[in-house]
Parts: sequence; C-alpha cells; structure tokens
Amino acid sequence: MRGDEFLKSLDDGRTVWLNGGKVSRVETHPAFRGTLGTIRALFNTLDDPELRAQVGFRIAGREAYAHSSFLVPRTPEQLAQRSQSFAFWSKQCNGMMSRLSDYARSFITGWYAARNELDRLDPGFAHKIAAYYETARDNDLFLTTAIIDPQIDRSSGLDDERIASRFLHVVKETSEGIVVRGAKMIATGAPYTHDFVIFSFLKLEQAHREHAHVLIVPANSQGLHIVCRQSFASENEHDSPLSARYDEMDAVLFFDDVLIPWERVLMYGDAEKVMALRANTTANALAFHQNIVRYVAKLEFITGVAFAIAEAIGVGGFLHIQEKLGELLTQIDCMKALVLASETQAKVDGNGVLVPELSYIHTARNIGTKFYPRAVEILQQIGGGGFVQVPSSIEDFYGTISELMSQYFEGATVSAEKKVQLFKLAWDLVGSPLGARHELYERFYAGDPVRGFANQYLYHDKESLTAPIWKLIKDSAKRGAVSN
Repeated sequence: MRGDEFLKSLDDGRTVWLNGGKVSRVETHPAFRGTLGTIRALFNTLDDPELRAQVGFRIAGREAYAHSSFLVPRTPEQLAQRSQSFAFWSKQCNGMMSRLSDYARSFITGWYAARNELDRLDPGFAHKIAAYYETARDNDLFLTTAIIDPQIDRSSGLDDERIASRFLHVVKETSEGIVVRGAKMIATGAPYTHDFVIFSFLKLEQAHREHAHVLIVPANSQGLHIVCRQSFASENEHDSPLSARYDEMDAVLFFDDVLIPWERVLMYGDAEKVMALRANTTANALAFHQNIVRYVAKLEFITGVAFAIAEAIGVGGFLHIQEKLGELLTQIDCMKALVLASETQAKVDGNGVLVPELSYIHTARNIGTKFYPRAVEILQQIGGGGFVQVPSSIEDFYGTISELMSQYFEGATVSAEKKVQLFKLAWDLVGSPLGARHELYERFYAGDPVRGFANQYLYHDKESLTAPIWKLIKDSAKRGAVSN
C-alpha cells in the first residue's frame, strides 16, 4: 500500500541531524517512528475502497486515486470534497498534525490552477508548475513549506551583509540551475518530506534579486542539511498518547551551496513577480482553507478532553465550569461558521476556480491565534492540581500498591485507572513539551498575529462601514436645518 511505499521512499540519502548526529534511517528512528506510523495509516486510506472517496478523487482518464488536496475545485461539490478530505485526515489525528502535506500540496494546486494567469508574469511558469503538479499528484509526494528566514537580528535587513549572507540567496547561475546558500525555518515535517516549497515571507525590493525566488527543493539535495529541534516523541503510548503518535518534527534548513535545477525554479530574480506569485489569491485561498478546516478538529478534540475531565472529577455542575465549557463550544461554532462562510461565499475566479472567500479565512486564522491558547488555559483551570497528582506511570496500577491506587485515584464517574489515563492525555496537551510546542505553534503559525489583525484593517473596504455613518450625520444635519 502507498503508506508502505512512502516509508520506503525516505531512504534516499537525505541529511537529517538530530542530537548531534546524522540520522541514518529516518523511517525507523524512534524520534519519527510514531509520527510516521500515523502518516502511513493516513496514506493508506487512499487504498481503502471504503475510505478513499472521503479523502481522494479519481484522476481523469485513470483508475488511480489522488488526495483531494490536488483537486482543482470548479464546483461546490468539488470544494466540499476538498474540505471533507482535510477534515477526515485531521479528525484521524485529532487536529494535532497540521502539516500532513495537504497544506503545501494546496499551494501547488493553486499555482497550477492559476498557471495561465501566472505565466503572463513569467513565461515558462505554466509548463514548470504543470509538470511538477502532475508528478506530485501521481506519486503521492509529501510536501512541506519553509518560508521564514533565520532569526538573527530582526532590527536589521537585507542591506546588512551579515543578514543578507545568511538569508537564502542565489550565489551562482549555471546551465543546470541556480546554486543557493543560506538558511530557512521553520520546516514542519522536514525529516520526512519529499520536497520543500521555498519562498520568502519578506517584502523584497528589486535590489535584492538574489533573494527573490520560489523554489521546489528535493529533501535529498546534496548540500541540504535538515537540522531538527529536540524530539518530543515518546515510545510510551500509555503515559504519553499524543507525544507517541503526533510529534510533527520542526527543523531549520541549511543550504550549503545547493543546486536547484531550472525546472524546480518556479520564479527567480524579480521581486515584484515573486511577490505576485506569493500573493496569488487562488493558491492562498486553497491552502489557508486547509488551515481552518484542520483547526475545527483540534478545537473539538481539546473541548472533548475538557468535557471528559469535568465529568470525571464531578465539577460539571459548577456554574463557573459550565461557563468555561460553554466558551469552548462557542470557539468551535465560530470556527465552523467561518469555514462554512468561506465555502458558501466562494466565487469563481478568472481561472475558473471556485475559490473560498479569503476574508472569512483570514478572520479564522487570526482569531485562532487566541482561541487555542485560551482553550489550553481553560483545560488547565478545569483540571487544576489534578494534573500534578497523577502517578509517574500507568504501570503503577499493576504493582504492589494497586489496591491503594484504585482507591485514591478514583474519579466521580470513572475508575482510577481511566481517570489517570485521561489526565495523562490532557497533560500531553497542557504540560508536556509537545503541548507547549502546540500552543506556541497556534500562536504564530499564521505569521505575526499583530500584523494579521492589522492587515484585515488595512485591506478592508472601510468605506462600506464609514459611509452610512457620514450619511446619518449629513441627514441629521439637514433635518436639523429644516426644523430651525
């Protein structure tokens, strides 16, 4: 099945660094084994006759299925099919894995769908993106993005050579392609991706043409070093059920004079063109749509954990607890409503693509930076001191003090063992290294949250809101003049 093929494909000579050493076999390393087991199972859904219609679509003219992140939506049914596939995979991992390839694949799909429009920017783009799109779709390529520049000195910019030399840039052009040097972050899923979608998050100027590029970089490129953060994976699924399955590894990428073939250089050398590609509405709407569908699953999961804890310790009848649980439900409904609004208000763009309404997607991504940290806070408040009163291991229930364990850890509605299992699951959300990473991730994955809200103000049609105000004032003044 394709999940097994995915694991085999990772043995391709890539250079992955973890704990001071080079990882020889990513697919069997304990830091990645649990996560890859999850991904393997998700990939296999496309080979399951009972499930593949929920996550994939049949490629035109062929019997093969591809994941629906590669589906170009031209009808409401096709847009719903994409949404369903995102939701299905997200629910399988309780929203805890945000980079399952469907996000980066959606960028590729969006650029492919808008290829004729974008080809007018840069002749040759349409051919390159079409060839890559078909390769990625037909070979189940796992893709991820790396678009942030290294955090060296944020008070300085590309006019400072010590910054410019370390941000990813072109050092040579050859007949085969361009040679790039520098670093990129934060590449979630980097050790087990096939390709990286690379571009800059900066607003580039024409003077910095060597930094202006959009690239697709194979993970096994010579000179590319994938430097992982500390692993939060656990091999003890009983005590750390989330850390054992869902630790999406984050990494920094070092490009030590990496050759990028011209067919993988989607755009290069013109800052305005690169900015136009990055801002393409078709690609952004399709990719960001995945973000907010996934977010619903995560909010539902943490809310379910909070409800279960409230029941287990008998606090569901307290008004202040009911208020907090109700707040979690409003989070879910708000996010669901924004997903539905983005889909029902979708419009066909100039490329014939049914594009989700971005204003609702931007709102969902922005408020999401506040929703999840608040959900974690509520879960902490409901569980309280119970989080630090659980035994070191579930194994303690099978030792010499098992009777005492059963007596003193019992819950209001569940056995002692079930209660401890529940609290250990919740601790993986609120107190473990994995939990801390997720709270940080949800605060910043969509970019600077302050700039995100500011952009909604800057790009909104403000006159649609202010015009009625001035009209009311004008009409009131007229009526006042007449009465006088």
